[in-house]
Amino acid sequence: MNPFSLEGQTALVTGANTGIGQAIAAAMGRAGAHVICAGRSSCAETVGMIDSAEEMTLDFEDPMAAREVFSDRHVDILVNNAGIIRREDSVDFSEADWDAVMDVNLKALFFTTQAFAKAALPRGAGKVVNIASLLSFQGGIRVPSYTASKHGVAGLTKILANEWAAQGVNVNAIAPGYIETNNTEALRADKKRNKSILDRIPAGRWGKADDIAETSVFLASPAANYIHGAVLNVDGGWLAR
Repeated sequence: MNPFSLEGQTALVTGANTGIGQAIAAAMGRAGAHVICAGRSSCAETVGMIDSAEEMTLDFEDPMAAREVFSDRHVDILVNNAGIIRREDSVDFSEADWDAVMDVNLKALFFTTQAFAKAALPRGAGKVVNIASLLSFQGGIRVPSYTASKHGVAGLTKILANEWAAQGVNVNAIAPGYIETNNTEALRADKKRNKSILDRIPAGRWGKADDIAETSVFLASPAANYIHGAVLNVDGGWLAR
């Protein structure tokens, strides 16, 4: 048996319509999983990249949007990738922007994972991969709710691993570094900022969405069966610098 294979597994990936989420969904498909591509906008492009896939509409403006998702379908792997960000000086940050980010990035993640676990724990098997951030460890600037939410993702990853590891459900997280996506296009186009970022990354390059995607396949696979509560930095060495 190939310990990195996801053959016969079903994976649900949130925020699968673009960027890192799309790459994760495609990688899960390449590893043999049937992939449910969930997003608040169409995931048709992602579905078209995968041999066995379907799309699902999930809008985490309602943090409880996934509460019934796992009651009528078998899902082996949950990847909590959906997330949003709001930027403003902390002294001017609004309650609305605070609540919007916390609802999607933290509250929805917890209650989606809770719903998954209610189905997975009785089976004694399941894998959860959360997408954390370098700002699970650092403070950042002008993103107070995002930083708080991603610190929270790291904390939830650990507490849920503590509670569920002995029952066969693995909960881990990936903390991506600076990745080439649409969200970072402006940073890469700014020559001064781009240089300052590259100068700090020991690997000497921006990460690619596939760097995160293949790591998620590993954490979802049998090869990671004894990994619980880890927050794995995939950052080209950024945090080690």
